[in-house]
Amino acid sequence: MNGLFQGVKIIDLSRLLPGPFCTQMLGDLGADVIKIEETAGGDYARWMPPKATVDGGQFLSLNRNKRSMKLNLRTQEGKDILIKLISNADVVVEQFRPGVMERLGLGYETLKKHNPRIIMCSISGYGQDGPKSQMAGHDINYLSDTGILEMIGNYKGSPVVPGIQIADVGGGSLWAAFSIAAALFAREKTGKGQYIDVSMTDAVFTFMSALAGAYFVDKNVPHRAETLLGGGFAWYYVYRTKDDRYISLGMLEAKFWESFCQAIGRADYIPIQNGPPEIQEKMKKELSELFLTRTADEWMEILAPLDACAAKVKNLEEALADEHLNHRGMIIEMDHPVEGKVKSIGFPVKFSEQPYTVRMAPPAFGQHTEDILKEIGFKQTDIEAFKKQGVI
Repeated sequence: MNGLFQGVKIIDLSRLLPGPFCTQMLGDLGADVIKIEETAGGDYARWMPPKATVDGGQFLSLNRNKRSMKLNLRTQEGKDILIKLISNADVVVEQFRPGVMERLGLGYETLKKHNPRIIMCSISGYGQDGPKSQMAGHDINYLSDTGILEMIGNYKGSPVVPGIQIADVGGGSLWAAFSIAAALFAREKTGKGQYIDVSMTDAVFTFMSALAGAYFVDKNVPHRAETLLGGGFAWYYVYRTKDDRYISLGMLEAKFWESFCQAIGRADYIPIQNGPPEIQEKMKKELSELFLTRTADEWMEILAPLDACAAKVKNLEEALADEHLNHRGMIIEMDHPVEGKVKSIGFPVKFSEQPYTVRMAPPAFGQHTEDILKEIGFKQTDIEAFKKQGVI
């Protein structure tokens, strides 16, 4: 069965997390993704621990359904090869600091002269222009600039560093993939490609939309563990259990809160669900004491039948073994030529007509270099010369 993006060729110059996860999603849906890797070492994620036989676990989880090509873009021959590749491609994805592609002579204005239909997507921390465009940054900095980190943590405590990369994925990978799909759709109507500037800071800032909407009306600055869905209410909170685990409650609707209160013998809590902060703190304190009387599993035996938005806080190992996630096909296994059986998290969306497919395991470093060069017209003698010159 054909994938949604079958026939779409993507040249991927990115590495680590934001770009590779974006292009993997597009590859899962049928795109031919050619991963261009620097000859000196390739994608840094290949060498980051923990490592399997050869490649790092992070690399193996972000690069299925791609072909790998070694290419030295510091050589004129390497640049010429890339331009030839792009001349017959649909999309270029890069995540260098703004200005690097132009300095290499590979900026969008240059590339579109060779291919007016090319779509170029640049993923960067702060975008291609603006006062911070040249500043270095990482996920924690983008969350800080947008007010998100201020909202994560305990009441009157310090901000808490998230254990996952929110801006890289939610601000980078997902918005880039969505925007590329939109640009491909637009090209079907106009025949023209375009340039896409994805700022991870801009994109993750959209996560603050609901809180910003309230602020625009009442001008009250929200703070961590004080908002409706940010830990300010007893019914949307986490509680430690007897076995030092946690249970999360998400009982926004009155019917769920009422069911829970009845089950724990505290019907007096029902009418004060949305009481003022002092009431919420009192309920949190009392519920914290109550949850310490049973283990997490014992609590779930009580709460699960209520269908009242309660869950055990699982670690990664438990999540990977979760019956529902496995039923949904969210943990997949691939045959890798070097690593053997390789597992990763699968594509989350189910399409009735063009479901995603795992056609290729993550590629070995430069595995497809010669094949790709031959596809665009180079002979074996050319390839041997490129090897001697350090081009590939």
